[in-house]
Amino acid sequence: MLSAAAAAPPFLLAAVCSLLLLNAGIAVAGDSNLFTPKGYVLRYWRKQISNDLPKPEFLMNKASPLTAVEFAAFSKYADQSSLSTHLPEFCRKANLLCFPDVAQSLEKHDGNVNFATYSNENFTNYGGDRLGGVDSFKGYSEGDNVIVDTFRRYSRDSAGHDDKFSAYATESNVIDQSFNTYGTLATGGEGKFSSYNKDVNVPNLRFASYSDSGNGRTQSFTEYTANANAGDQRFSSYGKNGNGATNDFTSYGNNSNVIGSTFNNYGETANGANDTFTSYGNNGNVPQNNFKNYAADGNAATETFTSYRDQTNVGDDGFESYGKKSNSAKINFQNYGQSFNEGTDKFTSYAKDSTGSAVGFQTYGVNNTFKEYSKDGASFSRYANTTSSSSSSSSAVAGSKTANKWVEPGKFFRESELKTGTIMAMPDIRDKMPKRSFLPRVIVSKLPFSTSKLAEMKQIFHAGDDDSRMTTMLTDALRECERPPSAGETKRCVASMEDMIDFSTSVLGRNVAVRSTATTKGSNGQILIGKVSGINGGKVTKSVSCHQSLYPYLLYYCHSVPQVRVYEADILDPKSRARINHGVAICHLDTTSWSAGHGAFIALGSGPGKIEVCHWIFENDMTWTVAD
Repeated sequence: MLSAAAAAPPFLLAAVCSLLLLNAGIAVAGDSNLFTPKGYVLRYWRKQISNDLPKPEFLMNKASPLTAVEFAAFSKYADQSSLSTHLPEFCRKANLLCFPDVAQSLEKHDGNVNFATYSNENFTNYGGDRLGGVDSFKGYSEGDNVIVDTFRRYSRDSAGHDDKFSAYATESNVIDQSFNTYGTLATGGEGKFSSYNKDVNVPNLRFASYSDSGNGRTQSFTEYTANANAGDQRFSSYGKNGNGATNDFTSYGNNSNVIGSTFNNYGETANGANDTFTSYGNNGNVPQNNFKNYAADGNAATETFTSYRDQTNVGDDGFESYGKKSNSAKINFQNYGQSFNEGTDKFTSYAKDSTGSAVGFQTYGVNNTFKEYSKDGASFSRYANTTSSSSSSSSAVAGSKTANKWVEPGKFFRESELKTGTIMAMPDIRDKMPKRSFLPRVIVSKLPFSTSKLAEMKQIFHAGDDDSRMTTMLTDALRECERPPSAGETKRCVASMEDMIDFSTSVLGRNVAVRSTATTKGSNGQILIGKVSGINGGKVTKSVSCHQSLYPYLLYYCHSVPQVRVYEADILDPKSRARINHGVAICHLDTTSWSAGHGAFIALGSGPGKIEVCHWIFENDMTWTVAD
């Protein structure tokens, strides 16, 4: 009997022992139960790590919250490849990031409606075929954490109908949204869309059609994904096949960080349109923008594009067609691509094959490629190429202006600043990732995690379409984890605490300590550096740093890079000199492999290999070192 029990897998032993304890009336919930995933991690820690240093609470809190019985049940489902059929329960009990399965709704609204709040729904019809009247939508999925919404039709085929959309999913986190049609085939009336996904984190947005095939309708889109962070958005069609319409798009993707944007059609095949696009991707950081088709095949239209990608840092942009095959149009593009640390910009086809159109282009930025433009009726006020002195000076001015915006004060600093008495800026070190927990290694080992098994991964987590937020999360994590290590780097993605312990001890040995900045106090303000101590006596040391990745369960990208020094420092209030935090910082002494456009060099000056760069360890990130 004993030999058979010893051969049984841990989760089965956990289930049997837990059931025995339950039958005996002994509680099994909580950390004291040896057979929970957290209990197993504690035993594993003691076995693999040779010192008796206190276990870091912030890391222990990330252990799986599953009870022993739940652990056994979900392990069984993983064995049977049936976790997908239990996904909502699994996500809830294991504290994972999953999107709700939104059921189709057939609700319709035929009278005047004022919605205050609405979220995580499939909204099929709103204001369709309305004659006159006013509808307003004040808050849609506002301030939520995980959002999945589909909005199919808004004001379709309406006549003389006014509608207002005040706010759509602003100040939200991890968003997957699809807005299919807004004002299609509408006649007369006015539509106002004030704010769409402002101040959001990792969005995946699809807006399919705005004011297409409208007749004599006035519509405005004031703000689309301003101040967004790290996501993708697509706008398929704006004002296509319109007749005598007035459309105004004020702001698209401005002040956003690492956003991929695609805008496919603006005012295509429109008749007598009066369209204005004020600002697209301005003040962006490392954008990936693709604008395919502005006012193509239009007739007697007045089109104005005021600013595209102004004051933006690096990135890749393509603008494929502006005013192509237009007839008797007035087309004006005022400002394109006035950037600093310019990336790759390609502008293909400007007023090509147009007839009787007056086309003006006032300013075209640096380091760009301009192909296929009409020499008939087209004029340029200024084309700034990489060799002109005027473009060089404007680029330098842009750099000094924008660097302060995108490279947060205090995010990078020099090693000489890390000494007692220094007053310096502290960046926002708060963890902005959704809260999740590790999975037990027994379950993680049974889940697919490779590009070759993406279809299985999508099925388990109900990813849906190829352009869904979940699919993007899965593929982005795979891309980063499967990327070859950089020169001198040792890397591994870990999804269980046991795997993190194994990787760290394989690099550093068993006598290790894990450190992170204690709290987030001092963020976004000035701090005073108190007592500073260097790990390993302030000498060059080995370390393993671990950074969160966005994934359904807690996934860390852990890596070790050569030539670093690690410090601990008391963080004081500059006025009272009271201690408010205890920070951990790492200084990279070898930056030769970093890109010239890295934010550290924008903030500090210099370039790759010329200076060392230091930064704080942010909340819920960590660095492992040999214990002192």
